[in-house]
Formats: sequence, structure tokens, C-alpha cells
Amino acid sequence: MKMKVNKMKNYKVLVQSLILFLLCIVKTNAQELLTLENAVKITLENNFQIKISNNNLDINKTNVAIGNAGMLPALTGSLLDNNSIQNSSQTRQDGVQTTLNNAKNTSLTYGVGLDWTIFDGLRMFARLDQLKELQKLGEAQLKLTLITNISDVNTQYYDLVQQQQQLAALDTTLIISNQRLTLAKNRFTIGKASKLEVLNAQVDLNTDQVTLLRQKELYANSKILLNQLLARDVTTDFKVIDVLKVDEMLLLDELTILAKKQNPQLETQIINKRVAELELKQIKAARYPTVRVNTSYNFSKSQSSLGFLSQSQSKGFNYGFAASLNLFDGFSQNRNEKIAKIQIENTKLNIEQLNLALNSQLSTSYQTYLTNLELIELEEKNEAIAKQNLDITLDKFHIGTITTLEFRTAQLNYVNATVRYSNAQFQAKLSEIALRELAGNINF
Repeated sequence: MKMKVNKMKNYKVLVQSLILFLLCIVKTNAQELLTLENAVKITLENNFQIKISNNNLDINKTNVAIGNAGMLPALTGSLLDNNSIQNSSQTRQDGVQTTLNNAKNTSLTYGVGLDWTIFDGLRMFARLDQLKELQKLGEAQLKLTLITNISDVNTQYYDLVQQQQQLAALDTTLIISNQRLTLAKNRFTIGKASKLEVLNAQVDLNTDQVTLLRQKELYANSKILLNQLLARDVTTDFKVIDVLKVDEMLLLDELTILAKKQNPQLETQIINKRVAELELKQIKAARYPTVRVNTSYNFSKSQSSLGFLSQSQSKGFNYGFAASLNLFDGFSQNRNEKIAKIQIENTKLNIEQLNLALNSQLSTSYQTYLTNLELIELEEKNEAIAKQNLDITLDKFHIGTITTLEFRTAQLNYVNATVRYSNAQFQAKLSEIALRELAGNINF
């Protein structure tokens, strides 16, 4: 009869534990399911760095204009009005002297003038091409910002996936530890176990609870970091998917070809080289003459209280041209050209250096990727073996044919195997993300 009561108590505790576990699942399901696609979409809409890069690109686009390159004329309007009141005295050649106090003199001139540089050694055309290259540079920098932020979101998202998997494993082991403590108490009550077995079970349960709390803290903090990347309220609650899938079909040769074509950092250096070449063209333009044409229409009127003319007035067009050529500037022209050529050489070296670094990073990252794929397969087998071992050990523990130490070892082996399997998947996913980031083909 006493054994029957103990079994009923054990069953009751097990049912309570399962109900608690199911309530946790229901609460989790009530949360928003944030998919990676939605996370990327929110990032593209909200992220501050992406918005700033977009604004900088708009500035570069606005700067691409023929007027900004100096191809259009400058049209100015002018107005000059001078007035004076003076005491004047004039003596003519015949000795006649004229004096007038408070003599008022006025002068009014207004009009419009046009000044147009029609030739400057083709500098304006090189400047326009340079502005277009700067727009391309802004596009490459925006792409780099997009890839960097989307890569960060991918990393943080899949970190949450593996943490969620580990939480599930810790929840499971906590249920088992509760069962073990209940069983130990029942065995102690009927005199089949010592107080030491109960205390050990209680200590192990407390340890599992501490581990679970730490994992929940890490999980909550990781959610805050992802919300920060999404540029939304950091207290927004959500859950992520349960499965972490790794693309196992990446090939190094294909990634290398993609990196040479669309890696934004390499693209930036190539554009910088083109910008430097166009800067040299503009500097060389100073060796040629500059020709400007100008025209204006002016109206002028003046009045004088004393003098030969009391009033004069004129209006009409003025036109002409001007040409200038730098003959000697203290060798500044040669010095500027030499510096510009060195800067072009530096951009070439930067491209070669970046190409070498890209190939090196791709090779090392791909090797890590292959290793992680093998680790996934191995750790998956280890987890299955550890689960099978735990099931057998749990059955034997219930009938009292193994010690609590053996049971605890099997329990920890299962938890560790689950964590290692989850980590192996996560590390492989990080390798995949790193390779796609280098190749410049992370999906937006």
C-alpha cells in the first residue's frame, strides 16, 4: 500500500512537471515569430547606418551635374547706387572760379553679366566623370554597409536559434532532475536510499536550475542586441525558428569568382583608382590655356550739380573674351602631377593587397567551413548516442540497478552532446555567413 502511494506521488510530480513545461511552450508560442526574412526587412527599413549611407549616396547623386563640373555659365545681376553731398570749388583754365555748397552728385548703375569658361584643358569633362565615379563609390559604400549589417543580423539571429535549442535541452534535463529528486525522496522514505542520495539529487537539481537561469539571461540579452540591430524597441519580445540549416553546397572556386566581381571593399578600391586617374587629368588640364567669354547688359545714369556735365546716361551690351595660360608657377604643376601619379600607384597597390587578403580569407574561412560541416555530422551522431544512453540509464535508475553518479554522468553527457551539436551547427552557419560576406552575395 505504501509503495502504491509513493508511485502515485511520483506520477503526480511528473504530471506537474510536464504541465509546467507545456505552459512554457504555450507562452513561447504566444510570442511573435520573427523569421530571418522579416528581421532583414526590418533592418533595411530602420537601421541608422543604412539610412546614413543612403543619405550620403543621395548627396553623391545630387553632385553629379554639369553645373557642378563647371560646364555652365555664371549669370549675375548687379546694382550700384552712389550718392554724395559736397561743398565743391572748381577753377577753369581761363581763371573763372565756380563754387557751390551742398552740391549733390548721384550715380546709378545696374545690369546683368554672363561669364562662361568654354575651354579649360578639358578639366570640366574629367571633373564630371569624377563626380560619376564618386556616385559609384557611394553605391559601393552603401552595399558594404548593407552587407555588414545584414551579416550582423544573420549572426545574432542564428545565435538566438542555438541558444533556444540549448534552452530546450536544459528544460528537459531539469524535468529529469526533478524526477530524480522525487524518486530519491521516495526511496529514502521507504528505507532503500540514504539521505546522501537525496542531498546529491537536490544539489544537482539546484545546479541545473542555475545553469538554466544563466542561459535564460544570455538569451534575453541576445534578444536585446538583435532588437538594437533592428533599430526598434529593445524590449520587443519575440521568438525565433527552431531549426538551424546550413548550406552545404558552397564551392571555393565559385566564391572566389564572386568576390572578384562584387566584393564591395574591392569594388571601392577599384573606384578609388579611377577617381585618382581622373584627378590627374584635372591637374594636367592646367598646362593648357583657359578661355572665357563674357557679355553684359548695363544701364548707367549720373547727375552732378557742378561741372561740365550736369547729367549723363548710357545703356547697352558689352562683350569680349579672355584667355590665360600658366607660364611658370614655381614648378607646382610638375609637383602636383608627380603626387597624383604616386596616389594612382598607391591605389593599384591597395587593389593587389586586398585581392591577396580576400583570397587568403576565403581559403581559411572555407577550410573552417568544411571542418564545421564534418563536426555537425559527428556531433549529431554523438547526440543520438547520448540520448539513447540517457534513456537506458533512466530506465535502470528507476529500477535501482545503477548509482546516482552513473545517472548524473549520463544526464550531463546528453546535455553536453546537445550543446556541442547546437554549437557545431552555429559555427558552421557563421562560416557560411563569413564566406557569403566575403563574396558579397548575402541575400537582402
